[in-house]
Amino acid sequence: MEALTQNWSRLTLSDREGPGCNLTNEDCSLEFSIIAKFLTKRVLNIDAIAKTFNPLWRSCNGFKIQNYGDHIILFTFDNKRYDKEVPVGEINFDNASFWVQLHGIPPQYLTLEAALKISNMIGEVFQPKEFKEVDGGNFLWLKVKLDLSLPLCRGHLISLENGKQIWVSFKYQRLPNLCYWCGRLTHDDKDCEIWIDSKGTLKPEDRKFDSSLRLWPSS
Repeated sequence: MEALTQNWSRLTLSDREGPGCNLTNEDCSLEFSIIAKFLTKRVLNIDAIAKTFNPLWRSCNGFKIQNYGDHIILFTFDNKRYDKEVPVGEINFDNASFWVQLHGIPPQYLTLEAALKISNMIGEVFQPKEFKEVDGGNFLWLKVKLDLSLPLCRGHLISLENGKQIWVSFKYQRLPNLCYWCGRLTHDDKDCEIWIDSKGTLKPEDRKFDSSLRLWPSS
């Protein structure tokens, strides 16, 4: 049924199947929602999800949870979160935003301009209003939208005006999964095709990514 619904434009429709039913705002639900995709291949436990998010959101009237399959969950509230006019199947889960720290930048380049130029190489940067929003003391940080289909960027080789090259390393706040084999956030080590295809022959030293990319709570 789902495949048929998605491919309706290819069908020859009868008079009864064609246009003629119009939905208006009066037909809409008065509830509001968050639509989320969990980046894991493991079976979701709806009760555990509810227990986890209930104390975090502290919604006055609580919330409802619906499982849409493919690890997509709809949370429904009595105040606005997500525009339910958009079909769940059309929502893009290929991007996510994270705070990223940039380490190893020489002191004279600890500027907003440098932060924006370097971070734009990772993804779409959320423009800060002033320098103090990116100043971490001996590092810079910005909020960046990342493409989840790509491996996480460990850092960048930066060329300075004097011809010298330096390595600027990145640390990411509140990463969910992080596969140390391929660097993607959509699964962990045990679910990675690289690990599965190796049939257990890979060793820890074969990993190209490690926990240094993560920002721990004390960071």
